[in-house]
Amino acid sequence: MEEIELGSNTILRRWRKVRRSSNGANNCVEIGSAPGLVGIRDTKNRAGGTLVVTRHAFSSFVTAIKADRL
Repeated sequence: MEEIELGSNTILRRWRKVRRSSNGANNCVEIGSAPGLVGIRDTKNRAGGTLVVTRHAFSSFVTAIKADRL
């Protein structure tokens, strides 16, 4: 299992491909989790960096997408 250490004993774990990315699309995204945080990265370019946001920010983002506000 791949892990990314953020420092201060915070490690992003349990990376998984986002369901909507699994439909054969070429724009796949993965998310990983740590207590209170969510990491987001490009499946095809994992070394390209990871965006880390709070769980609240990620939840708000997903809610806005589902409501077609983004």
